[in-house]
Amino acid sequence: MEKNEYLCELRKATKMNRREFADYFGIPYRTVQDWELCKRSIPEYLLRLIEYKLKTENMIKKSIVEKNEER
Repeated sequence: MEKNEYLCELRKATKMNRREFADYFGIPYRTVQDWELCKRSIPEYLLRLIEYKLKTENMIKKSIVEKNEER
């Protein structure tokens, strides 16, 4: 799974729209939009930090993470 697809899947799993997701993480909306639309590439370490925060706050299910690790 591509990083942008995984980011989008993580966001959708939280049931947040882009604006809410961006505000939650303190990331500019346009940056999140560019990442999801493949105009820019999200750094791998940042994607992992987002994933970690969502997991520790029980905002996503482990199955989403496991599904990504399989690919």
